[in-house]
Amino acid sequence: MRNMDKDQPSLTSLKLFNFFIYGTMVIFTGFFQLYLQDIGMSKIEIGSLMAIAPFVSIFANPFWGYWGDRTANIKRVLLMMMTGTLLLVHFVFQANTYAMIYMAMILFYFFQTPMFSQTNSLILTYIDGTRHKFGSFRLWGSLGWALTAIAAGPVIDQLGSGRISIVFSIMLFVAAIFIFTLPGVQKTTGSATVTLKGLSQLFLNSYFVWFIVLGILVSIPNTANNTFMSLYILELGGTTQTVGLAIFFSSVFEVVIFLVLDRFLKRKIHVLVGCLAVVSLLFALRWLLMAEASSPVHVALIQLLHCVTFGGYFYVGVQLTMLFVPKPYRASGQAIYTLSWSGISGVVGGLAGGWMFQNFGAQTMYRTGMMLAIIGVIGFGWMWYNLHKHGYQPRQPDELPDDAEEEYSTV
Repeated sequence: MRNMDKDQPSLTSLKLFNFFIYGTMVIFTGFFQLYLQDIGMSKIEIGSLMAIAPFVSIFANPFWGYWGDRTANIKRVLLMMMTGTLLLVHFVFQANTYAMIYMAMILFYFFQTPMFSQTNSLILTYIDGTRHKFGSFRLWGSLGWALTAIAAGPVIDQLGSGRISIVFSIMLFVAAIFIFTLPGVQKTTGSATVTLKGLSQLFLNSYFVWFIVLGILVSIPNTANNTFMSLYILELGGTTQTVGLAIFFSSVFEVVIFLVLDRFLKRKIHVLVGCLAVVSLLFALRWLLMAEASSPVHVALIQLLHCVTFGGYFYVGVQLTMLFVPKPYRASGQAIYTLSWSGISGVVGGLAGGWMFQNFGAQTMYRTGMMLAIIGVIGFGWMWYNLHKHGYQPRQPDELPDDAEEEYSTV
């Protein structure tokens, strides 16, 4: 593996790429719902439309993850995804019927939804074998998310929600410039050939399967919150700028969380699973507070917990996936992990969340989310107990080389 420590321009480009790609996505994730409401869609219609993203990601994440592993060129795969995203975002805003919007969104999300998981794999590829930590690069994504959210509110107020695609396209184009400056990473000699059979055998690991299933339950209320928080703020009397402030609060301190976890968190499987139990408990507290909120400012301030909850869950989950999944299947493993917080959970969170919000109010939606998070606490607590008592001895996939099997069984 080439030594990347001396390639400082490349490392800087990787940080700036993360800043702009996350900044691009927050424009769409945080403000697109306001455009849909402006064109007359109900909360149930918005929820069903936004649920297209996680539904499509169930197929798109494994597809792009597999080809990222198969070609051993995540940079090229990301550029293809970004090109498709850039072209299709304009079709979304030009669509003038619900049927056209739904079709355009399906195509758009096929390219856009796997972008975060493949960005994580890109970071892991470039820092592999160096002194650099994942969090020191991922925190630039949090900065991009936070700062773009706070700046985009006034800009979108001036331009109008119908021109979100212009801001989105500019940010994505800048991100593409920085990914172009990254050098290619050569495939390691002697690395395993990635096959569908080998990929399917990852699911022989029962701990990995439970990690994914519990992640889906914990993430359902998080995806519902991502979809409907902006509408909840407006319902309580807030403005577009309040929405931007809430998104800013939700990610600005992720930088601190990533640095602290980089410095102090032990890369032991039972420790990481125990951390997920604690994070799930904090998620339950967060949804309880959201259910009791009485003003848009309260909602914005509660989003500070997002830094610890989602930021902690995201970071720990990436590390766990690295330990659960052998190196040749790393991009696919990250894609599968992404499904636990943006795939199936997103479909349920969008559809069920929209139905509950429309018929029973946001308070019922958030209280239901609290109960799901408590189930996560119990499940991850049970996993921690078993791992702590019995250790970690997964069944090995049949097709892996010796070095991959050694990494796969790391405790």
